[in-house]
Amino acid sequence: MSSKLQVLTPQNSQIIFIDQQPQMAFGVQSIDRQVLKNNVVGLAKAARTFNIPTTITTVETDSFSGNTFPELLAVAPDNDILERTSMNSWDDQNVRDALAKHAADGRKKIVVAGLWTEVCNTTFALSCMNDTDYEIYMVADASGGTSVDAHKYAMDRMVQAGVVPVTWQQVLLEWQRDWARKETYDAVTSLVKEHSGAYGMGIDYAVTHVHGGAERVKHGRRIGPNPAK
Repeated sequence: MSSKLQVLTPQNSQIIFIDQQPQMAFGVQSIDRQVLKNNVVGLAKAARTFNIPTTITTVETDSFSGNTFPELLAVAPDNDILERTSMNSWDDQNVRDALAKHAADGRKKIVVAGLWTEVCNTTFALSCMNDTDYEIYMVADASGGTSVDAHKYAMDRMVQAGVVPVTWQQVLLEWQRDWARKETYDAVTSLVKEHSGAYGMGIDYAVTHVHGGAERVKHGRRIGPNPAK
């Protein structure tokens, strides 16, 4: 059986964030950049919730790209940040060693979120797959390209080579899999409320207006209605 038929689990996955840095984000035109950052941070929180080993790598931080998004670093404050010169993360031995360490524990499904899709993500994915038996799961909505076409055709090229395209919320829910897993239930639903847009709004509505639960935040008095005379 192809291992790609095996779903992502907290035991078979690891994650790498590639060049989630401001100068790289400035060039992104394939996705709204605030949405991009929301999705990256949501994905990082998902990894934290399920204790997924996380690699963070950067390129030319001081000379060009700037510091990794602080919101991402806040989720993984103890992570080393692996600095590179090459656009291709696979060219850096520290990156290879970090991934190999976790792959040795059976974590050969590499979840990838990076900038830009057509350069850093594509070259890493193709090179990594060429040299190893790792599988690449490319998080399309936590990655961005310099144009819609650049992102699309890079994703197409990677898919043709065997990369599996996913979205950040898909990864989160695949790791959760079963709502009977109560040890992560609260963390996942809290994460969804914060980062999953309409899905999170729906949970808030269901809690208060279907199940009669309390609102998530305390707030001032509700006054009115008081029709003007």
